[in-house]
Amino acid sequence: MKKRIFIVTTIVLFLDQISKSIIESYLKLNEKIDLIPNFFSFNYTNNYGGAWSILNNKVSLLIIITIIILVIIYRYMNTFKNNMRNGLAFGLLFGGITGNLIDRLFLGYVRDFISFKIFNYDFPIFNISDMAIVVGTFLLIIAIIKGEDHVNKSRKE
Repeated sequence: MKKRIFIVTTIVLFLDQISKSIIESYLKLNEKIDLIPNFFSFNYTNNYGGAWSILNNKVSLLIIITIIILVIIYRYMNTFKNNMRNGLAFGLLFGGITGNLIDRLFLGYVRDFISFKIFNYDFPIFNISDMAIVVGTFLLIIAIIKGEDHVNKSRKE
């Protein structure tokens, strides 16, 4: 499972960092390009907080929390059943969390650019890492519901 996790993590990191670099080189800060008017756009912004800008301007605290979360997930992943979905889930989580951590460490903020507006509600702007974290979390919730989160070492596949 660890090889699968490493591969997925690497792919997510690559897609995240390259997409952020491309957006940053083509759009000015707070510039918006409508791809589907009143629904989907690229809107380059810098987020100095966590999700929904919580802990805004607390970059050092967010870095510490992120590292702690990565360590907890790493230690906990060996209790999950060794299957393709769980490997994908952990790879998405590690890749997504690390992608945003890289931004915080080297830039002091996270670059966000994907924007949706549905039924006149503007969703918070996000990036590839954020999507990976959400999908990875959803897959782990499925694993927990299926009882794959506390597998005996003798029962691991």
